[in-house]
Amino acid sequence: MSERINRLQEALEEPLLVTDQVNIKYLTGFNSDNVALLVEPERVRLFTDFRYAEGARGAVDDIEVVQTQRYVYAGVAPLLSGRVGFEAAVVSYANYEVLRSGPAELVPRSGVVEGLRAVKDESELDAIRKAAEISDDAYERLSRELFIGRTEQELAWRMEQLLHECGGETVLFVAVGSGPNGAFPHADPGDREVKAGELVVVDSGTTVGGYTSDCTRTFATGSLPDELKQAYALCLEAQEAALEGVRAGATGAAVDAIARERIEGSPFKGLFGHGLGHGVGLRIHEAPNLRPESEDVLEPGNVVTVEPGIYMPGKGGIRIEDLVVVTKGDAEVLTHFSKDLISVE
Repeated sequence: MSERINRLQEALEEPLLVTDQVNIKYLTGFNSDNVALLVEPERVRLFTDFRYAEGARGAVDDIEVVQTQRYVYAGVAPLLSGRVGFEAAVVSYANYEVLRSGPAELVPRSGVVEGLRAVKDESELDAIRKAAEISDDAYERLSRELFIGRTEQELAWRMEQLLHECGGETVLFVAVGSGPNGAFPHADPGDREVKAGELVVVDSGTTVGGYTSDCTRTFATGSLPDELKQAYALCLEAQEAALEGVRAGATGAAVDAIARERIEGSPFKGLFGHGLGHGVGLRIHEAPNLRPESEDVLEPGNVVTVEPGIYMPGKGGIRIEDLVVVTKGDAEVLTHFSKDLISVE
């Protein structure tokens, strides 16, 4: 049995039916879009249909593979008994109704496997480090190209190409917001042409071994108005101060406050409207979270983003994002491409 499943078994109050595909991949290494995993104290069963059953038997060790009908929830329901936890954030109401038609007493559980996933082992950290290196290389190459006159969509496609050329396996996203579009934190690249004298926000993520990178840099297209330069300098100051606060034992809210207080105490008050960061792993957004309401406590092995932003409607936006590993001391910063305000005329 995998060490990850052993850790889960030790944490359970009752058997847990795992139906989140990413959680099942994390626990077993098996990837399928039609699968469920029942983890009990002395027994683990993986349920899937005919299409995937043979592949599952070859992929997992010490786990009983049970072939069910194609609708796995209907196949699993009569096999459950006693108190059984289920992933409340994953199971739809329709699937819950199917499960409760069986003999088991269902108990909603949240964040059980996600809590294990939040602390990465060395193999996971190595994959994320590699993804971050690929991101650095792609940003370096992009920064040597001309931006003015190209559309946001063209730049996004070019960044996607660069991420692949540098070794990225899957490009999860590339967001590009130029000029006033940079004031939208999650701008969709459009047909707007980049102009001189403005900011361009480029946010991207790629994967290595299923593990993700996440990095944002903001570029200038020549000389900028003083207001934009001041906003960039403040955002960078806030970001670097928050990086110093990322360490084991700190709460997500406390780290968020380090950056937020600097921006809120400036002429740009009210223009940083999202959380400071989030966990990264098999998903681009996972635990722990860095935001004002977060009660998460950082642990060694967490991987989080630190990404304050300043968004000025009609004028432009800035976001500066690094990916870091939490340690007992200073955070290990994984993204190293320059945060100087680089001109990409």
